[in-house]
Amino acid sequence: MKTTSALLVAGSMLAVATPAMAQDSSNFDGFRVEALAGYDVSQAGSSEDIEAENDESIEGVSYGVGVGYDYDAGGVVIGVEGEYAGSTAEVDYNNGDVEAFGIGNVSAGRDLYAGARVGVKANDDLLVYAKGGYTNATYDIRSVGGDTEFRSDIDTDGYRLGAGVEYALSGNTFAKVEYRYSNYSDAEIDYEGDAPDVDLGEIDLDRHQVMAGFGMRF
Repeated sequence: MKTTSALLVAGSMLAVATPAMAQDSSNFDGFRVEALAGYDVSQAGSSEDIEAENDESIEGVSYGVGVGYDYDAGGVVIGVEGEYAGSTAEVDYNNGDVEAFGIGNVSAGRDLYAGARVGVKANDDLLVYAKGGYTNATYDIRSVGGDTEFRSDIDTDGYRLGAGVEYALSGNTFAKVEYRYSNYSDAEIDYEGDAPDVDLGEIDLDRHQVMAGFGMRF
């Protein structure tokens, strides 16, 4: 009789604990790493006035990696994140006809980002979020002919805003799609070696990206 009673008590405790454990688990909590790729376009901002018949932009494929940490606070998920990316975007120089760009004849260099995001769970495996933070990007200066890159680059600072959706796949994997807008307002030319950097002052450079990501959460 005592054994039966003990088994009934243990079974009752397990029945109560199991839903609580399931409720505590989350598809959007913990450390994450991800691979990123997507469309990337940089263009002269609205304050730039280039008198030429061109689109004043460069575009290509952005690719990189990201890391982050999220905390599921119930209906809301908050997190911090960082990225390192590159891009194939560059000024199009064809037989002397150059598509003028707001900061000169350049190709896109590395792109750094550090920021935070906040999201709401549409359901247990779908997160809708907004993000924002600091971004630093370089643009490698090229020769007049467009083929050679000098050992210097334009170093820009600005901010990034974005929004996206993340879907939890099987296991600890996830996929996401997001749009982000960056604006760079400060720039300087960085030279290799002992040559001093040159402050370019204020600039107006916009960047639009549509990125897809695939990652794993730990």
